[in-house]
Amino acid sequence: MLAVYLENGAVSTRHMPVPERPKGFALLRLLLGGICNTDLELQRGYYGFSGIPGHEFIAEVLDADEPNLVGKRVVGEINLGCGDCPWCQRGNRRHCPNRTVLGIKGHAGAFQEFFTLPERNLHAVPDGVSDRHAVFTEPLAAARQILDQVAMEPGRPIAVLGDGKLGLLIALVLRAEGYDVHQYGHHSEKLQISADAGVVTRLNPEIAPPASYSRVVDATGNPEGLRAAVAMVEPCGTIILKSTIHGPVPIDSAPVIVNEVVLVGSRCGRMEAALPLLERGLIPADKLIAGEYSLRDAADAFARAATPGVLKILLRP
Repeated sequence: MLAVYLENGAVSTRHMPVPERPKGFALLRLLLGGICNTDLELQRGYYGFSGIPGHEFIAEVLDADEPNLVGKRVVGEINLGCGDCPWCQRGNRRHCPNRTVLGIKGHAGAFQEFFTLPERNLHAVPDGVSDRHAVFTEPLAAARQILDQVAMEPGRPIAVLGDGKLGLLIALVLRAEGYDVHQYGHHSEKLQISADAGVVTRLNPEIAPPASYSRVVDATGNPEGLRAAVAMVEPCGTIILKSTIHGPVPIDSAPVIVNEVVLVGSRCGRMEAALPLLERGLIPADKLIAGEYSLRDAADAFARAATPGVLKILLRP
C-alpha cells in the first residue's frame, strides 16, 4: 500500500505492508484525509516526529471484531488511551499519560491507504453527510470543545482571533450555536466565509479595542495572538487558547495576574457533538476546501497547504 512519510522536514511516499489488525481494532480504508496545521508543524519538527502523519479523516471499515461496523463510513477520535489508568477509567482517554495519538505520537496516521484505530474510537457518519464534509469532523469537534469547557455569556459577543482553518471553524460553530461572534483576521476573502454565516468580521486585529470582551479565543497560530488576546479581554474574563505553536511564547504575565484573567487550553473535542452540525448543514465546509490531491502527490499537497492564506487541502487514495 502507499503511505505518506515525514522525515527531517521532507514529505515522501513509501510502499508499506498493510497493517495487521489487533484485537479490538478496526482495519480502515482511507476515503479522504485533511492536512491541518499540526501536520505542517510535525513536518517542521514538532515532537521530533518522523513517520506517517494524518488525523483528520473519513474511512470505510474493512474488518473489525464488531461485525456491525464492517462497511460503515467512520470518523475517529485520535487519542488511544491505555484503558487502565484513572483518566481512562473516568472516560477521558485524551489525557491518558500512556496514550498514543493517531498520526502524531506512537501510532501511524491516516495518510495511507489502510490504517488501524480502536473500534471504541470510531463514530459512524450519517448517510446524508458527504465524505468532503465528514473529513472536517475532527477539527470541528476541536472547535466546538470550547463550549464544553467555558460557560459563554448569552447576549455578549465572543472574539475569535485568526481567520485560518481552525479560526473559521470556531467562528462558524459558535455562530451556529447562536452566539454573537466577532472575528478578527487579515484576509478579507476568508473572513467573508464567516460573514456570510452572520459573523461580525473585522480586519487588522492589532487595532482591536482593549478590554472589550469577556471571552476571547486565540486561533491565530502565532505568538502575537496571545498577546493580542490579553489586551482585548476584560478583567475577570477568559482566554481560550486553540493554537498549537512550535516553541515558547513569551508574554507579559502582569496584566493576566492584575486583571485576574483565566487562561484555558483547548484541543480535541467530542465528535458526537460535531457530526449533527454537519448533518444539519450548519457548517459551509465546501467553502473551506482549497484543493484535493492524491496520496502519491503528498509533497505537492503539503507545499500547497503550507502556502500562506490557503485553507483546507484534502488527500485521497
